[in-house]
Amino acid sequence: MQQVILITGASTGIGALSARALAAAGHTVYASMRDTLGRNGPRVQELRDYATARGADLRALELDVLSQASADAAIAAILAEQGRLDVVVHNAGGLVTGPMEAFAPAEIQHVFDTNVIGAQRVNKAALPAMRAQGSGLLLWISSTTTRGGFPPFMGPYAAAKAAMDSIAVTMSYELTRFGIETSIVTPGAFTRGTAHFPNAGKPADQATSAAYARYDSLMDEVGARLSALTPDDADPLAVAEKIVRVVGLPAGQRPFRTVIDFIGDGAQEVSAVAEQVRISFARRIGIDDLLSIPAAA
Repeated sequence: MQQVILITGASTGIGALSARALAAAGHTVYASMRDTLGRNGPRVQELRDYATARGADLRALELDVLSQASADAAIAAILAEQGRLDVVVHNAGGLVTGPMEAFAPAEIQHVFDTNVIGAQRVNKAALPAMRAQGSGLLLWISSTTTRGGFPPFMGPYAAAKAAMDSIAVTMSYELTRFGIETSIVTPGAFTRGTAHFPNAGKPADQATSAAYARYDSLMDEVGARLSALTPDDADPLAVAEKIVRVVGLPAGQRPFRTVIDFIGDGAQEVSAVAEQVRISFARRIGIDDLLSIPAAA
């Protein structure tokens, strides 16, 4: 069934790939990003060219997750044009790398503002309409760093992703009686096919970073070692394809968590155990009806 979908952070990477894949599958897709009339103008034109060439309903949309006003305006525009919003894909985020000590509190705050609070701003704008229509899907793009092994020097990013993942789980309980489903897609590290690692931010405190010079070779080699562990057929398009599959499933049949991990960092195994614990605990405290989404009411 055709869905009206919003994707945050869709200018590049998994967001851009998912926007195109969902539009190609027949959905109406709003690929949101910042600065559509400026820095991301070429990205907007690429989306238009893609949509025209394939007859897809793919639209660029201005949305800065750092601004509640921007989120409100974006959701209002979708509802004005479509009369509904079926899926929100929380993809916006940013990677930073460096010694944890070197990051100023404000820099860590910015990472959380983008990766965690940004999703909350979008939810504040979108959920009233979803609750009113009695249906919807929040699809969160998490990371295997929240459950599997992960390399050092990614502290703020890993912490923010873990916080976002925790919020997604909490909200899954709180939204199910409104007919709103939750699905968490958990990609592993992709060192090819995205600009995630090349564009990663660094701490401004160069003096503290320099104090960790004894780790320089490790920091330089982490990406190379991840690449060495990654098979040649590992492609971030696999994440987009999983998202298309999840969105396309009937309500009530969507998986709670999907792991796409080509390296094998243990996230798949930990997630399986965590899901068993989640279900068992919900039954023990008598909220097992919140584990699945009822018919819209």
